[in-house]
Amino acid sequence: MKKTLFAALFAACAFVSSANAEKLRFGTEATFAPFEFTDKESNIIGYDVDIIKAIAEVEGFEVEIVNLPFDSLVPSVLTSQIDGAIAAMTITPERAKQVAFSDPYYKSGISAVIRKDDVEKYVSLDDLATQRLCAQIGSTGSNVATKISGKVGNYNTVPEEFMELNAKGCEAVINDRPVNLYFLKQMKEDAFVEIKELYNGEDYGIVVNKKNQELLKKINSGLAKIKANGKFKEIHVKWFKVEE
Repeated sequence: MKKTLFAALFAACAFVSSANAEKLRFGTEATFAPFEFTDKESNIIGYDVDIIKAIAEVEGFEVEIVNLPFDSLVPSVLTSQIDGAIAAMTITPERAKQVAFSDPYYKSGISAVIRKDDVEKYVSLDDLATQRLCAQIGSTGSNVATKISGKVGNYNTVPEEFMELNAKGCEAVINDRPVNLYFLKQMKEDAFVEIKELYNGEDYGIVVNKKNQELLKKINSGLAKIKANGKFKEIHVKWFKVEE
């Protein structure tokens, strides 16, 4: 009887605690699979979504994921329209002047995908130096494409980049490597290949307003906890089938 009563009281307290949990809005750009994209029911899913939800769970707050254009994420954090952003965003000195970044949670690099028919024509990134390239507007891939060639077509979403490549409107798609690899895996036809050479190694971080140091501490604390308890590894294997 006492155990039953205690269990009921504990459950009631847990319900109240959950009901009173702080809900924070985190922005993302849901066309950047496998980090963030929508399923058939229009739910936003992906690696980043799982990471921030796991952090929220161990730190005792709730998360609302908000889909925004990539280039509006930092301004939205700065104007407090959202509490933070997680969108495979590279930690750069320029961005760090405006917003605060969490500890790195993913290391990536920039790669190029070309049409399979051009595999002998474009062996390295240097071979793309005079060619028109496709990239996502506001992304690090766009910056790299500009450095490689200077002739860059910027698109709102990654699928648009690949459509343009397929239509021969550009000679290569420049993206973070995991994004390119995911799209290559999803495509049924074997029409594209990746140039093996990578451009730079990059760290992704979660963005918050510099004024919100309390939230930054929670995120870093939660990130450390999910790495320690195995949840981080579980999420990584789920989306990339390899351990971090």
